[in-house]
Amino acid sequence: MSRIGRKPISIPKGVTVAVKDSEVMVKGPKGELQARVHPAISVEVAGQEVHVKRASEEKFHKALHGLWRANIQNMVTGVTQGYEKKLEIVGVGYRAEIKGKKLNLQVGFSHPIVFGPPQGIKLEAPTQTNITISGSDKQLVGLTAAKIRSFRPPEPYKGKGIKYEGEYIRRKAGKAAATAAK
Repeated sequence: MSRIGRKPISIPKGVTVAVKDSEVMVKGPKGELQARVHPAISVEVAGQEVHVKRASEEKFHKALHGLWRANIQNMVTGVTQGYEKKLEIVGVGYRAEIKGKKLNLQVGFSHPIVFGPPQGIKLEAPTQTNITISGSDKQLVGLTAAKIRSFRPPEPYKGKGIKYEGEYIRRKAGKAAATAAK
């Protein structure tokens, strides 16, 4: 049996988990999430714990078992604590600001990039070079951070661009001087 899949998920106070026709709904102080579980996986709520079970010992079902246990755990964590990703902007003249609910990025193009976040995602720009993405859905927070980073990924020569906080950018050496070759 999957080591992760067989662990029960404890439900904290203030969180409700409901299962109806392979649809799992988790409600908590930070929001409400729902997901449709694969038909080979069954989810049962017993008291203050959630148990995830699989249909057979097939390799595919074993993989789904651990996956859906982790997904439901992430949903419970998301509605209690929430998730957050931080981005840093590196480059002269590169900056970010929030206008209304939209993110306005100036990252070296002739025009600003205006990004409207998906529903359930909150964007903040505490400084001109930092962006904080927060929400209760772990997948959506990560996807939004990756989308914003894709507007100007960091380049390897000077490191200019949008990067995750703490991300290491592997640098390359530039061209050697022309006089050194002669």
